[in-house]
Amino acid sequence: MTRAIKTRLAIPILLAVALVMVAMPAWACTSIPVGKGASVDGSVMTTHTDDCGYCDPRIIYYPAADYPEGSMRPVYSIGSFRSPEEEAFVPPVLQGEIPQVSHTYAYFFGSYGMINEKQLALGETTIGNRRELSNPTGMFDIGELSRIALERCTTAREAIALMGALAEEYGYRDSGECLTVADKNEVWLFEVMGSTPLYQSAVWAAQRVPDDHVSVSANRSRIGEIDLDNPDYFMASKNVFDLAIENGWWDPASGTPFVFYEVYAPKDNVYNSRREWRVLSLLAPSLNLDPWAKRYPFSVKPDARVSVDTLNQIQRDHYEGTEFDLTQGLAAGAFGTPDRWATPGSAGGAWERAISIFRAAYTWTAQLRNWLPDEVGGILWFGSDCGQGTVYVPIYCSSTRVPSSYAIGSTVEFDPNAAWWVFDFVANWANLKYSYMIKDIKAKQAEIENRQYAIQPAIEMAALNLMDTNPALAREFLTQYTCSNADSVVDEYWEFAKWLIVKYNDGYDNVPKVGVSVGYPADWLKAVGFGPLPVPYK
Repeated sequence: MTRAIKTRLAIPILLAVALVMVAMPAWACTSIPVGKGASVDGSVMTTHTDDCGYCDPRIIYYPAADYPEGSMRPVYSIGSFRSPEEEAFVPPVLQGEIPQVSHTYAYFFGSYGMINEKQLALGETTIGNRRELSNPTGMFDIGELSRIALERCTTAREAIALMGALAEEYGYRDSGECLTVADKNEVWLFEVMGSTPLYQSAVWAAQRVPDDHVSVSANRSRIGEIDLDNPDYFMASKNVFDLAIENGWWDPASGTPFVFYEVYAPKDNVYNSRREWRVLSLLAPSLNLDPWAKRYPFSVKPDARVSVDTLNQIQRDHYEGTEFDLTQGLAAGAFGTPDRWATPGSAGGAWERAISIFRAAYTWTAQLRNWLPDEVGGILWFGSDCGQGTVYVPIYCSSTRVPSSYAIGSTVEFDPNAAWWVFDFVANWANLKYSYMIKDIKAKQAEIENRQYAIQPAIEMAALNLMDTNPALAREFLTQYTCSNADSVVDEYWEFAKWLIVKYNDGYDNVPKVGVSVGYPADWLKAVGFGPLPVPYK
């Protein structure tokens, strides 16, 4: 089959997904889990791109707390991911209560739970499910499950068991979701969905990523055959087989193996599979994976060990250098912008969906290290807005405050003091002359991020020395570094943004000499029919 024919066949699939995505931009995240044997330093890592056009971009810190015996914990459904300042904000709705525990851990929250003080981190992607599984009367959505896991758990297995048990006991009301659940020793994919309106319960499965492997979740279920006789790698709800048999989705007598994603969340869309291919191909190019395959391995061994920076760069990817490169072609304009705005389905097509997308609220990489105290070992490398325009800053999991510029802001009111707005501005300004500006942006990103990587050992050595004598002071030291560094990066990036405005004002390249015109690329001029002015003939 030729590439052109493949592309034409893919359009109806992509169109269907595009219609969903226009209505539900939160269904659009990518998460990359990395085992400790696959990383450069033994870290366990996972990521999250919160690709939501209307999500609240702020970071929220919940401190540790103690509760008297007999306390109850209210359970809410998150009405929307908008901030309260927005007109369309829907407040959380109380769904019920469950018994509270005596002590909860401190954690950071965005649209979903991110990381807690015990080096437990949760990435997220919405994967969908069979329509018949939907259960709108269940108590829990994925946001509340992620919060309770961070409040109460210290390990990935503990978090999966708790979230699964709560969803089964009280019911799960949300769409099918995947959480990449990582601690300082291992990382799992946890996939959960409702169990039909007949049951106030849930169906779920979890699979561990081998220590020397990497995996990916890109808005579709990735768990296939499950072996519950191997609890070191698989976990599942009690009804995982029976529910499938009862509804006629799987017949054990047929000899067909039980495949979780085929039974509960079948989906074969290029919108999802292309990102899976890209992540796995970037990390293991020797596999020569087919970009048109329907399915890819659950996990692969990377050709080279993976660093925090490796993952951060992948979260900036637009298929550069491949046949799907969004910086190429007429749709990219004269200066190669990879951004493709949401287009109504009536237009009759769909765009390729890259890992980095303009409508992100934030993106992050969690770095979790078992050879260090939790206070020092867990870092959330956090980037406001989309990967291509942001700078990742370290937020230590033991921090007791959020950097001031990251704790404020709304997407509906410009605020130069809010971190999200400077990164969003740079990403948008770059569209005027992307092929030029992205070189400046990458240089600035590298300057700041490499500086942070370089100083990281000294910061952590100082914190470790303080841990021996005054753990509380060590935590305050890491908090102050987290906040002062992140806020100073925002200030530095605003100065950079002003420099970009001047440099590319009126379409010129004004540095080092003002008023230098760079024109347009020759191929683009030819494609748009640029030529001499016609001679008058009358």
